[in-house]
Amino acid sequence: MKMEYVERQQKYDCLLFDLDDTLYPVSAGLAAAVLNNIKDYMTEKLGINSEKIPELCNLLYKNYGTTMAGIRAIGYDFDYDEYHSFVHGRLPYENLKPDPVLRSLLLSLPIPKFIFTNADKIHAAKVVSKLGLEGCFEGMICFETLNDHPVVHKIKIINKTSPIFDIIAHFSTTSSSSEVELPNTPIVCKPSEDAIQKALNILGANPQTTVRPSLFFEDSVRNIQSGKRVGLDTVLVGNSHRCKGADYALESIHNMKEAIPELWEAAAAAAAAYNSLLETPTPVTA
Repeated sequence: MKMEYVERQQKYDCLLFDLDDTLYPVSAGLAAAVLNNIKDYMTEKLGINSEKIPELCNLLYKNYGTTMAGIRAIGYDFDYDEYHSFVHGRLPYENLKPDPVLRSLLLSLPIPKFIFTNADKIHAAKVVSKLGLEGCFEGMICFETLNDHPVVHKIKIINKTSPIFDIIAHFSTTSSSSEVELPNTPIVCKPSEDAIQKALNILGANPQTTVRPSLFFEDSVRNIQSGKRVGLDTVLVGNSHRCKGADYALESIHNMKEAIPELWEAAAAAAAAYNSLLETPTPVTA
């Protein structure tokens, strides 16, 4: 009974934090390096013409959320672990430094906290370690969590009878884009609402069935808007101006306490209420 009373003081069941460019600034340079490595992978491993890659990457990212999900959708079969190793294996992780300020902020919040990223678990663990944030999160939703097939499915899509879908040609004319539907991707990732709902179901924090939705920290406007449609309260990180769908906006993740003081106030009130209840004698009944 005492715990139930305290829980009602808390607005959120849990806090969800995107990883890259959210827990550290984009100026660290990892995002730019990831894009370059993706382009190299498409050229070296998939044999895609380098001249087409800039336009192709733009279309895949725009229509599928991630380039990886897009190249899989249009017909390229590849080993997911190899892809992640290639794309993340050569990143400038040395640009990431321990962040004691963020660590202190996270540890001061007695609300369950989870990382929610499209990246693989090896990359996520390395970023957390470089930032010195070990022990700050109760768990992680990552590529392997969202996708139930960590071992590559050898579907043998690349052959003479199954041509690669030409998404560039698809969008080159209005008529072609209206007559043919884009192929679906088997990869589950943000900003798909299904991906966000799956993450919430895994965490047992479904906003459609609770009066205390989760709070979602993200640097991506698209992901913010998907989160809002699913029912989350949202925090845009990396921009002090709120976009459509954002309940809060932070120039930096370090501004959490100034921008959302109610998180700490609610936690303090809940702790005080609980301590007060502990000190109140329990009535003796005959």
